[in-house]
Amino acid sequence: MRLKELESALSGVKTFSQPKVELEQYPTSAHLAARMLHVAQENFGDIEDRCVADMGCGGGILAIGACLLGASHVVGFDVDADALEIAASNALEEEVDIELIQADVQELGAGSSGIMLGNGEIPFDTIIMNPPFGTRQKSIDMAFVRTALSLSRESVYSLHKTSTREHIRRKAREWNVEAQVVAEMRFDIPKMYKFHSQKSRDVAVDFWRISKTWKRI
Repeated sequence: MRLKELESALSGVKTFSQPKVELEQYPTSAHLAARMLHVAQENFGDIEDRCVADMGCGGGILAIGACLLGASHVVGFDVDADALEIAASNALEEEVDIELIQADVQELGAGSSGIMLGNGEIPFDTIIMNPPFGTRQKSIDMAFVRTALSLSRESVYSLHKTSTREHIRRKAREWNVEAQVVAEMRFDIPKMYKFHSQKSRDVAVDFWRISKTWKRI
């Protein structure tokens, strides 16, 4: 599926009607989601025929996109039951099959009950996510990355503010993993909460590929 076709297909995915600020629920646009998924698939072959998860899936746009790109199995995790209802409705509307699990990502890990495969293997090939930036809960962005690394056999794709680039590089060295910014993007945050003073805000973000072994195709 071409980039424009993917973006068009994702344009109808619904997002939060009543976003929760404490969870930093900022929707991933179809424009941004399509580009994230396209990079992961076209540059690295990490979506098609892969078992894929989205941590903090919200309305499920990344999970749905992974299905459309031919992922063999897709799981979306979110702590918010309301978000999972939206994701389930979107998956039904888009006619894709996504497994949805209510869970706090910070409490997940390779040993979590119900997450590991029956044979004890790590369950996912690829994890792609837009985690909270950590403006409400300090360091939650890296907690998402750490959990994702423990549940991924191959690669983790994650979106972070460009201002945190050096911090992420330091954490990657500390964790002994490979990390590279594979795309620089812009995240348009609309006015969603009472404290927002602007109609929208354009934030510079990095799209990272983080893995235990660097793979190219």
